[in-house]
Amino acid sequence: MQRVQDEGDWVVIGDAPDRPGIAFQRVQTFRAPDWPDPAHPQQMHVDVRVDNLDEAEQKVEALGASRLPGGGDRFRVFADPVGHPFCLVSW
Repeated sequence: MQRVQDEGDWVVIGDAPDRPGIAFQRVQTFRAPDWPDPAHPQQMHVDVRVDNLDEAEQKVEALGASRLPGGGDRFRVFADPVGHPFCLVSW
């Protein structure tokens, strides 16, 4: 993945400059989610498919993610550095 657009409050990443995949926007009134508390909803959810859950867990934690409660044999739940939950999944 690479940045295909970066305009301060708006960043888009994708696998090629002409193929954006996902966009992120900064907000001034951000309220961090608190998994799994419905009073602080997750706002979005991304599942990332990986070949090896143990290796992927080490990589995302090295990038600042933290493990959250929940998960199972084929998935693990994490939060990015500001608290957005996401899952690593393996089929």
